[in-house]
Amino acid sequence: MPPANDRDREAPARRRAFDRFLDGVEWLGNLLPHPVTLFALLALFIVLLSGLLAGLGLAVPDPRPEGAPGRAADGMIEVVSLLNGAGLRRILENLVTNFSGFAPLGTVLVAMLGVGVAERSGLLGAVIRAMVLRAPPRLVTAVIVFAGVVSNTAAEMGYVVLIPLAAAIFLALGRHPLAGLAAAFCGVSGGYSANLLIGTVDPLLAGITEAAAHIIDPDYFVHPAVNWYFMMTSTVIITVLGTWVTLSIVEPRLGRYDPAQASENLDEARRLEPLTATERRALAWAGASALGIAALVALMVVPSWGALRTPGVAEGIEAILPFLRGIVALVFVFFLVPGFVYGRLAGTMRSDRDVIDAMARSMSTLGLYIVLVFFAAQFVAFFGWTQLGQIVAVLGAQFLQDIGLTGPLVFLPFILMCMLINLSLGSASAQWAVTAPIFVPMLMLVGYSPEVIQAAYRIGDSTTNLITPMMSYFGLILAFASKYVRNLGIGTLIATMLPYTIAFALGWIAWFYVWVFALGLPVGPAAPTYYPAG
Repeated sequence: MPPANDRDREAPARRRAFDRFLDGVEWLGNLLPHPVTLFALLALFIVLLSGLLAGLGLAVPDPRPEGAPGRAADGMIEVVSLLNGAGLRRILENLVTNFSGFAPLGTVLVAMLGVGVAERSGLLGAVIRAMVLRAPPRLVTAVIVFAGVVSNTAAEMGYVVLIPLAAAIFLALGRHPLAGLAAAFCGVSGGYSANLLIGTVDPLLAGITEAAAHIIDPDYFVHPAVNWYFMMTSTVIITVLGTWVTLSIVEPRLGRYDPAQASENLDEARRLEPLTATERRALAWAGASALGIAALVALMVVPSWGALRTPGVAEGIEAILPFLRGIVALVFVFFLVPGFVYGRLAGTMRSDRDVIDAMARSMSTLGLYIVLVFFAAQFVAFFGWTQLGQIVAVLGAQFLQDIGLTGPLVFLPFILMCMLINLSLGSASAQWAVTAPIFVPMLMLVGYSPEVIQAAYRIGDSTTNLITPMMSYFGLILAFASKYVRNLGIGTLIATMLPYTIAFALGWIAWFYVWVFALGLPVGPAAPTYYPAG
């Protein structure tokens, strides 16, 4: 493969123009403040804006029927000012409860306690090694992409473990290591929202969606598994597309690898070691414990007398509400127990102290997230108090109705907009916390459920993760790639990953329309397509 600079000079003018566009996006993204600072500024901006608009007397008709919860007696939605004495008292009195009551905070912390044990014990790493290293050579690419998607259950596990491992596997097989890195990266990051299991991102996004839905319907409930069906099938879509792009576009373009391009001596023997007999035995017992937990949960949910069913209710979503509301706790147990079983048998965990240490370490990695949540919670609360979200939703819904864009096509510009925003604001939680209070109520008012809106958002959020330097792990991926091709530039990495973004966007959006509107299937358990349901 020729040096990156030479390839750039030989690239067609159209390619160089697109690279300049991405450079512009990177430059604009670098002008943005830190997400924590951004939320603090947004919260301050909402306070000032509420004072201005309340002084101007901005109000819109309330579309909710008479007698609906929260509807004003005069049928008008007015801006509530926070830039006065009452507003200041409300801010100070609720600053702590805004943070402690922020829906995604507790759910993410609880889920990460269990995931931390499974990760620290070595269970998650062993699962990935077992999946990838034992695959037939002809299926290695597909297995790596699939493993990348599944690794999202464990937050950053795929970035830290699977991506460098995939590059080493391709190198050991005589293939270009950057192709292996790209295959893993597309699964981990491009398929961020697809998965077979409920991961830590699901309760995070569901909490933000529920808070946004409360602007229209204060009693609306969004459980963490609302996108599970669609995301399970999306795992297949991402695996197929990622494999095809790797084999048909990326690997042929990279050509034959020359080890002289490496920036250091490549010794991957340690990374490619197969599972030992002890690890295989521990993995088998961990799997058995996971199946046992799943069977126990099924026993408490499926029979009419199950402990996780609503007493006296035989059918409908109300019958399994205890199970749906307890999914986060079940995720905690599902990772905690197999993680400890594996660690105990593999020798990585010998006592309760090791389990506690694993939990503490998982919490220590969330320091920045907790700081971010504090300011995001204030912004969400302020936005709700001022009723600006309701006013924007009513005006936006009216605009969509005026131009006739209220059918399924409304999701196409919405997904494209999410893709564009993601280029400059790479955090899924930060992006959704800003946009959900506007677009969830707006699309609810034109007849779509928060569950479907969230599923559409996740497509836009995931597909451009691969080509934005604003993604938090982009620098780490660049460092991994530079190990095999010294002086590798950002443009080279973006150009390598761009075909995945295009393929994922086209294929995933098409699948969304097929699943939701052509087949009429729900995106998750007890997840209606339209609002109000029915």
